[in-house]
Amino acid sequence: MELHLSTLSISLSLSFCSFLHYAFARGGLQSYDSFSPPEIFGNTTYNGHARRLFEKKQINKSVDVAEGYMTNSELEVAIKAFGKRCSNISRIYSIGKSVNGVPLWVIEISDKPGEDEAEPAFKYIGNVHGDEPVGRELLMLLANWICDNYLKDPSATLIVERTHLHILPSMNPDGFSLRRRGNGNNVDLNRNFPDQFFNDDDAFAREPETRAIMEWSNQIHFTASASLHGGALVANYPWDGSQDKRRVYYACPDDETFRFLASVYSRSHYNMSLSNEFPGGITNGAYWYPIYGACYPLEIQQTEYAQSCFEPCTGVHGRIVSSDSGRPLPGSITIEGVNHTVKTNRVFADFHRLLTPGGKYKVMASVPGYKSKTTNIWLEEAAMTVDFVLDPEVTPNRNLLRSVCECNCGRLNRYEFENLFRGAHFEAYAILILVLGFLCLLFQRRIKYNLSKQRHLGPKRPVAL
Repeated sequence: MELHLSTLSISLSLSFCSFLHYAFARGGLQSYDSFSPPEIFGNTTYNGHARRLFEKKQINKSVDVAEGYMTNSELEVAIKAFGKRCSNISRIYSIGKSVNGVPLWVIEISDKPGEDEAEPAFKYIGNVHGDEPVGRELLMLLANWICDNYLKDPSATLIVERTHLHILPSMNPDGFSLRRRGNGNNVDLNRNFPDQFFNDDDAFAREPETRAIMEWSNQIHFTASASLHGGALVANYPWDGSQDKRRVYYACPDDETFRFLASVYSRSHYNMSLSNEFPGGITNGAYWYPIYGACYPLEIQQTEYAQSCFEPCTGVHGRIVSSDSGRPLPGSITIEGVNHTVKTNRVFADFHRLLTPGGKYKVMASVPGYKSKTTNIWLEEAAMTVDFVLDPEVTPNRNLLRSVCECNCGRLNRYEFENLFRGAHFEAYAILILVLGFLCLLFQRRIKYNLSKQRHLGPKRPVAL
C-alpha cells in the first residue's frame, strides 16, 4: 500500500488538533489584509514579529470577509448535496455544534465509508478562524475533485481506495457569520486546545468546537491532520512554542519528517516555495513566533489551488498480531532515535508511521505481555509494509490468565479483562476464573480421550446419504 499526501495535507502519525497538545497553527492575528479589518485587529504583534503579507498602509475601510463565499446555510446545502451525488464513496456526519448551534459537518471519503479498515485516516479542518474563509472553499473543491475523478484519475482513485479522508470545511461557522476571528463567544479557537507546555486539563472549560475536535480525535485513530488558515503564505510545522516562551527554533521529535512533509506541500504550491520571507516556503512555528494551545495549520492567503495535488509520501505501515492465535494486538511502534511512540489502531492493530525517505530506521513493536521485536529497514520512495508477529511472555501467572481468556473464545481484550478485577466483586470474578479453568481442563481431557478412542477403533467408513 502506498500512502499519499494531498495538497491540503502535511501529516504524521500523531493526531494533532487533539488533547495530545501538538501545536501547529496560527492564522495571522497581527496581519492586516483583506480578511483582517483594521478596526477589529489593529496592528498587533507577537514578540515584535508581525505577520504581514503585503507591505502597505492600512486602509481605513471595513471589508466584508464573507463576500463571495458560501454562507453557512449554503455550505450545509453543498455538503449534503455532495453526500447524495457521491454516496458510493462518501458519508456525511456531524461531530457536534458550534456555540450558536450550527452543526459541524464532516465529509468522509472512502471506498468503504463508515467502516473500520486497516488504512490510514486523515482529517482536514478549514475556517478555524472565522475571518479566514479560504480553507472552507478549498476543502469543498478537494472533495468535489476526488468525487469527479474517482476511477478516472489514478491519484483520486488511490486516495479513495487506500485512505480514509475526513474533511471538516468549517470549524468556526459562528465566527464566519459574525465576520470575526473568534467563535460565538469571541474566543480564538486556535489558542483553545491543550498545550504541552502550558496545559489546562479542564476539557469542560473549552469551547464546544474545541471539545468536538478533541472527542473526534479520540474516536478515530487519525494518522495525521492539517488545518488551513489565511494571513500568510507558508507551511508551518511543530513545535509552535518553546518551554520558556522565547522565539527560537524548537524542534519536535519528528522534526526531519515534518520538514520533509512541509516541503512537499510547499513545492506543490505555485508561489509558496518562492517565498522571500520563508526559505523554501516553510517555517518552524516557534521560530516564526511562539503560540500555545493551537491546532495544526497551513497558511494559504492566496485562493489558488496548488498544482501537483497528490504526491507520494513514504513511511512504514503494517500490523501487530499474536504468534499463537493470529489475533490483532493493539500496541505501539517506536523508531530508534525518535522520542515519540505511535499507537496502533484498536480494531485491526494496524499502524501507519510517516518517515523521511532515503534513511535507515530501526522499528520496534511493543505490546504489554508480549516479547517486543525490532527490525531494521531502509526506506526508499515507496512506503514499506512491515508486519510484526509477537510471542507471548511465558510466566506462570500469565499462562493461567491467558488460557482462561482463550478458552472463553470471546473478543474480550486484555485491558477489558483486567478491568474485571477492579471493584467490589474481585472474589466472585476469581471464583469464576477458577471454574472456567476447571471446565477448560475437563474439556481438553475429553477431547484427548475421544481421539485416543478413535485411534483404537480405526478410521470410520464414509456414509452415503
